[in-house]
Amino acid sequence: MPDAGPTAVLPLRPLTVGELIDSAVLLLRDHARVLVPVALVLAVLEQLLLHPLRLVAEVTPPAYLPRIDELPAYWFLLAVGAACEGVIIALLGNLTARAGGTVLLDPGTRVRRLLRPRDARLPATVLVALLAGAVMFVASLVMPLWVVGFALLGSVAPAIVLDRLGPFRALWRSGTLALRTGARAAAVRVLGYLVWWVLRIGLAVGAVTGLGSAGLLAPEWRVPVALAIWALVNSVAYPALACIDAVVYLETRIRTEGLDIVVSRARQTGQPIRTPTAGRP
Repeated sequence: MPDAGPTAVLPLRPLTVGELIDSAVLLLRDHARVLVPVALVLAVLEQLLLHPLRLVAEVTPPAYLPRIDELPAYWFLLAVGAACEGVIIALLGNLTARAGGTVLLDPGTRVRRLLRPRDARLPATVLVALLAGAVMFVASLVMPLWVVGFALLGSVAPAIVLDRLGPFRALWRSGTLALRTGARAAAVRVLGYLVWWVLRIGLAVGAVTGLGSAGLLAPEWRVPVALAIWALVNSVAYPALACIDAVVYLETRIRTEGLDIVVSRARQTGQPIRTPTAGRP
């Protein structure tokens, strides 16, 4: 893994898939004190929303495996969960896009400035996040389309924040970037999700099962503890996925639009870079 720092996080060159993942991890590490608390709040709200649906589907923690006689309710639960993930990752994408933009274009920006509303375009981000959630909900009702929907939505928040587009144009921009160079960005996003899905399942199921096996978890506490553990795990996984989106968006623009040339010229001439960044005075 490269050393931390503006150049190491987002080099001005096309990256391999491994370098993209490394860059996303570094971006998360450098901005974790902002991203993780915000993600934790959203993850807690998600667990509270999903809990009554899990009761209807009669699934039990920590794995929430389906019952054969409750498959319709479980399918609906999965669709709502996918929609929640789409909304949360898009909302966090507002922060990670600005973080990635400032690392690449304005490395002197302090982390805490990400929470300032200036240049955040929060109303447009909320709207596009809801649209992304609606797309994921509908796509999840037809299970194979989930992969397509998720693969195409990675750049919606960066398109809002850095391209300064409206919500509907941002959806189109996201799909266009995802399909460039043989759908490389789409494939990286799905790969990142699968990696974090395995990690989330392992951590959450392992933690709850381990506490129960050690006699440290009473049966009446199994549900609330599982909710808390899933929220904690997702508070890291969701910003990590949003960081992948930010890094892939910028790298795709470097690879296909010459963003590296624009940035290099601006650094040499001292001229401002057109792509907006967080915390710019």
